[in-house]
Order: sequence, then structure tokens, then C-alpha cells
Amino acid sequence: MNDKTKLTVYPVWDRAVRIFHWVNVLCVLGLIGIGTVILNAKLLGVSDDGKILLKTVHVYVGYLFVLNLTWRIIWGFMGSRYARWGSALPFGAEYKRQRTAMAEGQKAGKPVGFLGHNPIGRLMVAMLFLLLTTQAITGLMLAGTDVYMPPLGNSMKEWVAVDQAAVAEIKPYSKVGVDAAAYKEMRALRKPFITVHYYSFYALLAMVLLHIIAVVIAEVRERNGLISAMFSGKKVFLEKPFDVD
Repeated sequence: MNDKTKLTVYPVWDRAVRIFHWVNVLCVLGLIGIGTVILNAKLLGVSDDGKILLKTVHVYVGYLFVLNLTWRIIWGFMGSRYARWGSALPFGAEYKRQRTAMAEGQKAGKPVGFLGHNPIGRLMVAMLFLLLTTQAITGLMLAGTDVYMPPLGNSMKEWVAVDQAAVAEIKPYSKVGVDAAAYKEMRALRKPFITVHYYSFYALLAMVLLHIIAVVIAEVRERNGLISAMFSGKKVFLEKPFDVD
């Protein structure tokens, strides 16, 4: 009998998780691409107007990114079993049991299958969501302090304006209506956020690359449909996965 006939199909990722994943992929790729151009704007000879346009587009893509991420965080408390944080993050009794089972399986030369994230995958999920959330929070602050866009843009305009009447005159890269001392204070507030945003950008790049490599290796070794599951929502196994009741 062909071994393929013994494969059992298990549903794992619900539609909300799959939509989040691919919207997040597109947003992150777009933000990385635009962000890279912004970082190298001087080298590329981009004008101030060009930088303002790039940053504006970057912020709009960022809004979609933040909304998508926020929805996924909420869904982690109310979604299907494997979408919930209890099955995705490296904490709790379930994680400890999975970690023990994985270690014992490797020691015995019989790898244990997992329908959801395995213990290493849970660590990856935690790191990715930490970096994504960090980028979201710092990005919203930078949107307000750099190109005066919501949710903090108007507050920043009011802060740096010479008076209330000048608020409407405040524009990115312009000193018209700007109080120099207040602007300096605002930029001082901005500094730690852009530092964190900058270094988290490179950390996220590294984690995304590591994530892709790990997924490809796991797909080749396990052949459980890890990649296709983000389209179909299903994985296949020869034996019952450890985390299936």
C-alpha cells in the first residue's frame, strides 16, 4: 500500500489567521522596501518633496499594518484553538509539555509532530510579534513627529507652533510657523523612538530571513504541508500530532 494513503488531513489555521499572515507579509515587504529607500534617500538623490511623499506612503501602509496586527492580537484571545496565544506563545503548561516531548523525541530518534507551532516555532512567533509591535508603536510616534500625520500629528503641530494661529501653517520640512525651541524639544522626544525603530528594522529583517529559512527546512524534513497550510488551512501527517486531542 502506498504510504500516501495513510496521510491524515488536519485543519489548523483558520481563515482570519491566514488573511492576517498574507496581509502582514505584503505590508512588511512594502514597509521594508519604502523604508530602505528613505534610509538611502541622500545617496539616491531624493529631494525633500520626494522624501515627504515616501514617508507619507510609508505611513499609510503602516496604518494597514497596524490595523492588521491589532486584529491578530485580538483574534489571539477569541480565535480557534491554534490561533490563540495559549497555543502560539512559549509560555504555560502546554508549552512545557510540548518542549519535553520534542526533546525526548529527538533523543529517541523519533521526531514528534506538531499541528500548531512547535516549541521552537513558538519562540519565533514571540520574537516576531514583539518586533512587529515595536515597529507599530514607534512608527506611529514617528508619523506624528516627522510628517505630522495621525494619531499624534496635530498634537505635535500644536506643540511646535509659535501660536495657535500658526498650527495650520505647520508642514513637514518647513520652519514656517515653527517655534525653534519647541521644535528642538519635540525632536528630542522623537529621538529614542527613531533609534528603536531603526534597530528593530534590522532585527526584523534578520528574524524574517530566519523564519523563511526555518519554514523551508521544516517543510523539506517533515513534509506536512507547512507552507501550503497558510493557503489551505490544513496540514497532513502520517501519525497523530502531539498537540491534537
